[in-house]
Amino acid sequence: MDITGLLVFLVVGAIAGWIAGIVMKGRGFGLIGNIVVGIVGAVVGGFVFGLLGLTAVGLLGYIITASVGAIILLFVVGIINRA
Repeated sequence: MDITGLLVFLVVGAIAGWIAGIVMKGRGFGLIGNIVVGIVGAVVGGFVFGLLGLTAVGLLGYIITASVGAIILLFVVGIINRA
């Protein structure tokens, strides 16, 4: 992965984490928190979309996949924290 790919990866993670933060809690988690949630969410989203037979195409597809995964991640973490 070159530096451009890494930067795109971090930007997609930050955007996805920010979107997930707004959807699930009404606010973001700061830049580093958003990136971490977005990156982990991208892995979760890729797994879930793969199970459904869907693939992400283009930057918007990657952001949607990572955002959905991050929302799922935050939902599960919220359930675990309540228990």
